[in-house]
Amino acid sequence: MNIHPIHTKADYRAALQRIDAVWDAKPKSPEADELEVLSLLVEEYEKKLISVPKVDPISLLLHVMEARQLSRKDLEPYIGSRARVAEVLNRVRPLSLEMIRRLSAGLELPADLLIAGYELREVA
Repeated sequence: MNIHPIHTKADYRAALQRIDAVWDAKPKSPEADELEVLSLLVEEYEKKLISVPKVDPISLLLHVMEARQLSRKDLEPYIGSRARVAEVLNRVRPLSLEMIRRLSAGLELPADLLIAGYELREVA
């Protein structure tokens, strides 16, 4: 096992190829240990170089609604009344923890994306 830190794209590609080669390693074998170490190195490399843009929860909900062809009425079981759905989607009212739980479970969305903060609009 010749493992070293991943510094370049070539190192990264080589690590991914080796991961593919040892993917089906038997537990507690030297190859399984190599797979575990390489996976950690790849994960660290990706954290440093690959940034995932932050999406606010309302933009995520709007995207999911469009992608799944959901209406505002479809969100009522998770958020509440028609008025409450409108307030949330118009950024007048924040998502509550209970709404986040229901949306996460009902629409199979990651709760950590729904819990992020976002700007609310001022109501005149």
